[in-house]
Amino acid sequence: MNNAVSLGIDLGTSELKAILMDQQGNVLAHTGARLTVSRPHAGWSEQAPEDWWQACLKALDQLRTDQPDAYGRVGCIGLSGQMHGAVLLGQDDRVLYPAILWDDSRAMAQAEALGSEFADVTGSLPMAGLTAPKLLWLQEHEPAVFSAIDCVLSPKDYLRLRLSGERVSDVSDGAGTLWLDVANREWFEPMLQATGLRWAQMPRLVEGGAASACLNAAAAGRLGLAEGLVIAGGG
Repeated sequence: MNNAVSLGIDLGTSELKAILMDQQGNVLAHTGARLTVSRPHAGWSEQAPEDWWQACLKALDQLRTDQPDAYGRVGCIGLSGQMHGAVLLGQDDRVLYPAILWDDSRAMAQAEALGSEFADVTGSLPMAGLTAPKLLWLQEHEPAVFSAIDCVLSPKDYLRLRLSGERVSDVSDGAGTLWLDVANREWFEPMLQATGLRWAQMPRLVEGGAASACLNAAAAGRLGLAEGLVIAGGG
């Protein structure tokens, strides 16, 4: 398609934004849908992943209404978004617990307990805002939830799951979890084990510019887009 349009979706903490852009980088349309953060206890910061999906539907419906011609020429999808959050999925991809966000500080003790042994491999010192300490906190405080985890995703990768049915992340978000072997660009088993997880519970990794998955029939039908559109790894 010579006049193909790119659809970009950015999942922020306070707003989901969507953009249509032509092959020369010109912005054809953009819109957003507001999001709220739940803070049930001091230092806690959570969102419901379903709210992200509903915001995505709202934003894309608005683009479709405002720019039907450009929207009809969408040829690929890119994702970006907030890092370090923990989206916990069961075997059926059901969300088990509210997503614990990047600015949540409940896991300070767990981050300290992880220490700095693997910092040269993971590229970061443990901090409460990163993903791995959050899982250690869940193991200690929500054991039933922890035992039901089949996969841990980063926030924007939950949108990819809803768009494609695939559990995939990219190496930039992976680097923000504390579970990535940064040099080898793959999950680091010792750090997974330190937080009670297994490699099988992690999503497949791709580079940010690589094709990661394709828009499935259900999402394509709901969004009025072509089934099979490539979704980039993102970041």
